[in-house]
Amino acid sequence: MTDTAGRLVRSDDVAQALAEGRAVVALESTIFSNLGLPAPANAEALEICKQAVLDQGGTPAVTAILDGRPYVGLSPDEEKRVLQGTRKVAERDLAVAQAQGWDVGVTTVSASVALAHAAGISVFATGGIGGVHRGSELTGDISADLDAIANHPVITVSAGAKAFLDLPRTLEYLETAGVPVLGWQHDWFPAFYTRSSGLPVPHRVEDERLVCDVLRFRTRPTTGVLLTVPIPVEDEIPESRINAVLAAALDASARAGVTGPAVTPYVLERIEKETDGQSIPANLALARNNAEIAARVAVALAAA
Repeated sequence: MTDTAGRLVRSDDVAQALAEGRAVVALESTIFSNLGLPAPANAEALEICKQAVLDQGGTPAVTAILDGRPYVGLSPDEEKRVLQGTRKVAERDLAVAQAQGWDVGVTTVSASVALAHAAGISVFATGGIGGVHRGSELTGDISADLDAIANHPVITVSAGAKAFLDLPRTLEYLETAGVPVLGWQHDWFPAFYTRSSGLPVPHRVEDERLVCDVLRFRTRPTTGVLLTVPIPVEDEIPESRINAVLAAALDASARAGVTGPAVTPYVLERIEKETDGQSIPANLALARNNAEIAARVAVALAAA
């Protein structure tokens, strides 16, 4: 994304941190809205993710569309608006949201990566990325998150991809797009609620410096990096339980005719109900963990 019109708004603390060459971590806002987590868990997620970044010496920068302008870094009053946001913005929607003057647009991974790049931020943290959906050979449903990661030089830190996706095809897509996929002190590609999908991660890394070097040594100037961080052991939902819940949620979405961007919030809501709310603390734990690791990477990158 370019900012030729000078419309991008950086909060004062984000602008100052960038000007001084200090660590900044971009955060998406969908997870902090009702589309990501129900209240009050969404507000809790916002606070713990911001604090995790601050605790590591970084500056958190929540991305959003407000009053038709893209924001990177929000004031407390602006954060309150995001918590109640109900209109999702992917990268393709950024131009439309500005042209039509959307009141509040909460940003997905693809939009957040694009805004981070436009703002000069090289590290972004989220929960789990989107990917290739099951049945994509018939529907063609592939998340714009993958294209954004492949086309913006940003390190995306996530707990792998959302578990209800076609994870083998997601990894194949990332390979085709030339995106380095790294496992943070882990050999297996995480599946959001579980530490391992059973798929080996292409490259294991042990520290922040290696992650920074992978971005630095990329052969394509526009390509990003995906750093996958497994959910903490104590917060993992057992694979046997989550697999049954996922199957039921996907079957329900198919019967209801839910397609495209509506699949993710629908399935996540079903998972929350079927796990008696256990998915919410798991979401909070992995989001906080990802923000912490992202901040460590951002600090190392700023010091390099």
